[in-house]
Amino acid sequence: MQSWWLAGSFLFLPGVWAMMGWLGGRAKTSNSRSTIYRVTLWTSGLALLLISSASVLLNGNVISASHGALFKFTTVNSIILPLVMFIAMIILRFSHNYLSAEACYPRFFRWMMLTLTAVSVTLLTNHLVIFLLSWVAISLCLHKLLTLYPERPRAILAAHKKFILARLAELCLLGAFALLYMAHQTLFIDELLTNIGTGSAYLEHTAAVLIALAALIKCAQLPVHGWLIKVVEAPTPVSALLHAGIINLGGYLLILFSPLIEFSAYGRWTLLVIAGISTLLASLILLTRVSVKVRLAWSTSAQMGLMLIECALGLYSLALLHLVAHSLYKAFAFLNSGNAVNEQLQQELSGKLRAPARYWLPAGAFSLAVIAGAFTLFHEQGPIAPWVLLWMGITILMATSAQKSTAVIAAVVLTGCYVLLKTSFGQFFDGQGITFLSAEDVFACLVFINMFVFGLHLRFAHHKPWVQRLSAALFAGLYLDEWFTRSTLRFWPVAKSTLPLKQSQ
Repeated sequence: MQSWWLAGSFLFLPGVWAMMGWLGGRAKTSNSRSTIYRVTLWTSGLALLLISSASVLLNGNVISASHGALFKFTTVNSIILPLVMFIAMIILRFSHNYLSAEACYPRFFRWMMLTLTAVSVTLLTNHLVIFLLSWVAISLCLHKLLTLYPERPRAILAAHKKFILARLAELCLLGAFALLYMAHQTLFIDELLTNIGTGSAYLEHTAAVLIALAALIKCAQLPVHGWLIKVVEAPTPVSALLHAGIINLGGYLLILFSPLIEFSAYGRWTLLVIAGISTLLASLILLTRVSVKVRLAWSTSAQMGLMLIECALGLYSLALLHLVAHSLYKAFAFLNSGNAVNEQLQQELSGKLRAPARYWLPAGAFSLAVIAGAFTLFHEQGPIAPWVLLWMGITILMATSAQKSTAVIAAVVLTGCYVLLKTSFGQFFDGQGITFLSAEDVFACLVFINMFVFGLHLRFAHHKPWVQRLSAALFAGLYLDEWFTRSTLRFWPVAKSTLPLKQSQ
């Protein structure tokens, strides 16, 4: 009975969102729009309450459905779907004040709800064909949101590039699903994942590489990142929806097909190399940016790369935690981007230090002691790379903080929270795949060390000539987007009247 109640609450949501999107798009008066908006908000809130309470009552074991079901409710989608609903409610509330007076608001509401409907179906389905169709529907509906203001040429160009890349990712998924079907003769995802390793190794390895490429494209990794930077021209609610929700689907794809990625070293290394280089470059490029929304866009590319690295290392529970935290943070950051001036003033008044050299050694030693203590106390196993990254972050926090006592407390609390949350989410997956100081682990450590070294030089040694040259190249985005834009327009040009007169990062 509990399973059917939860199943009904899950399946109830996509239908409501689709219906409200259709009604909202046809609403003619402001009163009717407000009524539809309020009904949507209250219905979504009720569904969120039902799903969240049922998940708690069932203690994470949502439905132990038999193989071969079109829709299956797992621990992972019972976490992500309420997250999507919560963020959707916030964005809807914000957009009602932000866009309700605009003529495009009915179109925005319609395509927003249809996008959310497609996302919910993607999260719930257990069938490869339905998954692919709903994945395509997400991209097509998002395209309508990105082109909400056709008079903004940069937004149109970004949507144009995004449209082409989305089709490329879908072709990768189509190829991967076809190969998996040939290897196992089933279209049901749970049956495929149960039989990984029993079919043709060549077909499975190729499918793993194609799924990795689809996730890399979806997560806007370099050099196909430019559209993500340019879509800041879209309205703020659209940016929040994209950066806080839709772009995370690349991570969800890898978490869903984690047995396949763990089986294939080719798929893992494809993820690790491309996402590692992208994370390194994007994290350095964002240090050269001034615009708040552009910095957030580069941050999203870097964070997505870090999530893909976690999947390549076999840390799927950590990637799921990262997905949840990133979604909440980016939704807040974009919707709060208008308050950037006040935040900058507060940061200047907080007394941030320039971190003289004498501060770094004790900061690094203390943070290393904290990390080593937590590592030993909780008997951590698996890759060392996430701990190296945590050590670097805490070292920077302590070295640059004006209040050293507060920084010490923050270092201990952050380390404790990391371990507890990582352990809590670790119950969703068995094993970690990658061994301590394996080749993949060493590669990830080298990526993080380079981020640390070059990032410190960009922040505190900008007077050096080589740092200035590096900063200039990074400010230009290494000209990767210019190259990709020219290639895109050569392959499929858009009308000249819609192009911006001058491209800028």
